[in-house]
Amino acid sequence: MFEKNNAERGQVGIGTLIVFIAMVLVAAIAAGVLINTAGFLQTQAEDTGTESTEQVSDRVQVLSSTGTVTGGSAEAVELTIQKAPGAGDIVLDQLFIEWVGDVSGELDVDSATEDIEVLSETSERATISLTGLSLDPGQSTDLTITTGSGAQTDHSLNAPDVLEEGDTVRL
Repeated sequence: MFEKNNAERGQVGIGTLIVFIAMVLVAAIAAGVLINTAGFLQTQAEDTGTESTEQVSDRVQVLSSTGTVTGGSAEAVELTIQKAPGAGDIVLDQLFIEWVGDVSGELDVDSATEDIEVLSETSERATISLTGLSLDPGQSTDLTITTGSGAQTDHSLNAPDVLEEGDTVRL
């Protein structure tokens, strides 16, 4: 009643095996592509995280700001700075300082601290001289100090209401 044809059954089994092997190869190639992509994305995310951390933490702290009174204005402004806690090395030549406010002069930045080019320890201090900046009595301006990594520190300079010739005043 039923006829057995074993020859056709063997061909179906071999065809299924070939399809199965092809599917395994395609899956292996797809897995390799996914692993490579994941590795690339992980590296890119780590780099982005490092750069973002530097932009937030690699800042300086202004410990003091003083000026010498000349001609009725506070001039020859000096900032004493240190690197902020958790900050990486701060290269003084890479500092960029700008001011916002109605003050006269052209800003010229000089590092007055000898033998220190990089702040690598929190205990190290550097003095930055801002020549050309002149504050009249009661006048103020805001400074933004940007490090080489892009981290910014804001500091306000406020001249006292009374300035006496030759005095050094805290700003």
